[in-house]
Amino acid sequence: MSDTASKITPILLAGGSGSRLWPVSRDQLPKQFQPLVGSFSTYQQTLKRVSDPALYGAPVVITNEDFRFFAQRQAEDVDSPVQVVLEPARRDSAAAMAAAAVIAEKRAPGGLVLALAADHVVLNDGLFTDAVALGRKAADEGHIVVFGLTPTEPRTSYGYIHPGDVFGEDEDLRLVEAFVEKPDAATAISYLQKGYLWNSGNFLFRSDVMIEEMRTYSPEILAAVTRAVEKAETDLGFLRLHQESFEASPKNSIDYAVIEKTSKIAVVRGHFPWSDIGSWDAIWEVADKDQAGNAVEGEGVALNSEGCLIHSRSLMTTVIGARNLVVVATKDAVLVVPKERSQEVKALVDTLKASGRGAVTEVHKRAYRPWGYVEDMLSGERSSVKRLLIDPGARTSLQRHMNRAEHWVVVRGTATVTIDDHITILTENESAYVAPGTVHRIANEGRIALELIEVRTGAYMGEDDVVRIEDDYRRS
Repeated sequence: MSDTASKITPILLAGGSGSRLWPVSRDQLPKQFQPLVGSFSTYQQTLKRVSDPALYGAPVVITNEDFRFFAQRQAEDVDSPVQVVLEPARRDSAAAMAAAAVIAEKRAPGGLVLALAADHVVLNDGLFTDAVALGRKAADEGHIVVFGLTPTEPRTSYGYIHPGDVFGEDEDLRLVEAFVEKPDAATAISYLQKGYLWNSGNFLFRSDVMIEEMRTYSPEILAAVTRAVEKAETDLGFLRLHQESFEASPKNSIDYAVIEKTSKIAVVRGHFPWSDIGSWDAIWEVADKDQAGNAVEGEGVALNSEGCLIHSRSLMTTVIGARNLVVVATKDAVLVVPKERSQEVKALVDTLKASGRGAVTEVHKRAYRPWGYVEDMLSGERSSVKRLLIDPGARTSLQRHMNRAEHWVVVRGTATVTIDDHITILTENESAYVAPGTVHRIANEGRIALELIEVRTGAYMGEDDVVRIEDDYRRS
């Protein structure tokens, strides 16, 4: 067996949204790429969890077009060499899992795959690795291994696993008698009494076994995704699945498509603290707390309060005399909700979109670009002020705007500025003016980040007022 085949291939599913964690999680920068618990995003935490080169091969990340550069950059920030695979449409977890299995089978036929949700929190990586090591024997012998956790309450938002006979010698590794999705409250209570486990949503399997089970139980999904992988193209280092083929796949979750139906399933009872952090009350549960049960992530103070969560990375956020409140602040939105009603945030997001305020659910004040980011500092009817940060070696597209002028002031670094046929070098405190209709570009050819203040003026300030002439990142 080759060294590659002997290692487990981690597959991270990183294409979800997470509207229940608004205002931090938004359509264009969802929860898996946010530092919700600790200083790293859950995506980065997951990459670090599978970084042992003795056990794991290079991870494969399956995400969508909007997140491709962000997924690549966050992986680089934690020194993880990933292959990013782009889904051209949302088809739920069954299609993503099929893609994972087909791609892994091409890499190492019959090799082990560890499929992980990129938006979960695991608070003890060592215990998680122990669970993977325990499940490896069952996976090698042709079982799809799920990781179960002992329930703490009868949650209706989780799938449940009924463990059966012991597999091997360890009581924590068993065959599965039943796998059921999201029961009602009364059924969930009965499951706790019968010793069922929560399904963590992570899987360990041989790639050829998952392919065969999908061929048996979800042949349409497998056929469409296999074609999409076979016709995939490499673009700027990303593997872009064939759009028409992938869109032909039915939408379904892997739980309904395969896991509930297959007989080749085993479960490891995990002892690692885990949460799918699907809502703010779940964030509170896994966060560090003071003696009064208050959790503060970022800049916040809870005075004479109990059981509260404050989450603010940008504003000093305070509460006095509060009990069981969630207070979340970003640069452009504040959420205050009783902890027990955290699930209603999704309905709030739907209301904002229906009332014409959908922009605040889609983008942050800081919008990330392949070359860095743009941060909205001040906006008016005919003017706006932006802060631009351009990474070393990166540059914007060569473009023009028909309805606005731009004024640039260099705050830090050195800018190589193209305006029509003229190229100018600007250093700190120097500026340039770009008239409407003028072809322009900013490049950072230095070794440190380039920071600029951009003042836009004009009759129309929309982001769609751009004509790209050349673009290193092949954006239309």
